[in-house]
Amino acid sequence: MAEAVADAPQLGSPLTRTGAARLVALLLPAALLAGAFGSEYFGHLNPCEMCWWQRYAHLAALVPAGLAFTAPAGSRRSRLLVLLAALGIAVSGAIGVYHAGVELKIFEGFTTCTKTGAMTLEDIVKAPLVRCDQVQWSFLGVSMAGWNAILSLGGAALIALLTVRGSRR
Repeated sequence: MAEAVADAPQLGSPLTRTGAARLVALLLPAALLAGAFGSEYFGHLNPCEMCWWQRYAHLAALVPAGLAFTAPAGSRRSRLLVLLAALGIAVSGAIGVYHAGVELKIFEGFTTCTKTGAMTLEDIVKAPLVRCDQVQWSFLGVSMAGWNAILSLGGAALIALLTVRGSRR
């Protein structure tokens, strides 16, 4: 732990590439999850099943991203954890590509029914019906799934690039 504190950037010190990768690996999925949950709770947009899959991948990416801060920024352990987080972020982006393709009718998509615990008829009737092939919200003609794909895949590539280039210094 003392090594991690000693390796922490000091006020005014430049951020290294591996340090920047570590920061992006933590902040990107956190920000995308905040946007997703914010749109649900404040924007009243109910997530479909594929939306949840994208969230799960970002939640999984937060674990190694957070653990990367327990090791010095340039260490092998930290770089491995950051790359593992980048993989989780990329998985969310890949699901986002598929989801956007379903919305655009490029892919057929899945139809599933799930049940959690004992459900009454009233629970079923009150449950919101959210279809994966319907766009609930878009910005500049790109759906939320499309934005997740763009930001996640771009972010994962940036993290990998910063990590690999930073380790070659």
